[in-house]
Amino acid sequence: MQDKQETIKYWVMTSKRDFKTAEILFLNKRYSHALFFCHLSIEKMLKAVFIARKNTAPPFIHDLVRLAEKTDIPLDESVRDRLVEINTFNIAARYDDIKLNFFKKANHKFAGEQLERTKGLLKWLRKKA
Repeated sequence: MQDKQETIKYWVMTSKRDFKTAEILFLNKRYSHALFFCHLSIEKMLKAVFIARKNTAPPFIHDLVRLAEKTDIPLDESVRDRLVEINTFNIAARYDDIKLNFFKKANHKFAGEQLERTKGLLKWLRKKA
């Protein structure tokens, strides 16, 4: 692994960039895509936390709950539930057979709420890295 601090900085920076992309997509009413980028930003921040705590490269997984568990940060039920929900945005935004239902669910209100939840999770996770 490269320099630990540089690697953490990279994951944090790309997480922030992906969250900014989510905000732009939300403003442009691309709600399902915004939610996908919420997932991506959380995943990258979890990878920064993993490196900070484990001093090794993060695993090649996208499941937020599994990734969070591997960091050994304590997860209360509300955080776990948020991760479970955000985890669905990764699958729902990619696969055609479930895109339609997700597209209907991903309206302005729902996406706005999820952006705020993601912002809160990112802030909490950043303190762990």
